[in-house]
Amino acid sequence: MAEQFTQYYYSTFDENRSNLAALYTPRKDAKAPTLSNSRTRSKRKLMNLVYNQRDQSMLTFESASVQGTSGIVQKLVDLPFQKVQHQISTLDAQPSSAEGGIIVMVTGALKVDDEERPMNYTQVFQLLPDGSGSYFVFNDMFKLIYG
Repeated sequence: MAEQFTQYYYSTFDENRSNLAALYTPRKDAKAPTLSNSRTRSKRKLMNLVYNQRDQSMLTFESASVQGTSGIVQKLVDLPFQKVQHQISTLDAQPSSAEGGIIVMVTGALKVDDEERPMNYTQVFQLLPDGSGSYFVFNDMFKLIYG
């Protein structure tokens, strides 16, 4: 799952950053689970909270935070380069909650515009289930690594 997500995320970022909007908001038609055991009730409570706060995803990009899908996409579209190419070096993932969340940490290099030297970066995503069998990005932290 984490590998598929990162491949899709970075290929979309590299081709057209504005198309990332759908990844930061759970689907509007997603439904919370309806089973009644205590674990499922807890999961349903969390999912209802997520659905009631659809636009709460957050991006921290080089220490500047933006909340909400439109603000996140605007930040990504306004980055000061036209062309970008991500190269993933490492990818690690682990469960982040009993409700099915996933933490994904990526390191890699990126080239922008006509730069010959790639810049190293690290990026962490927290993916939450949207109730339809898919995930959305609830938290995204990006940092260039200098040195």
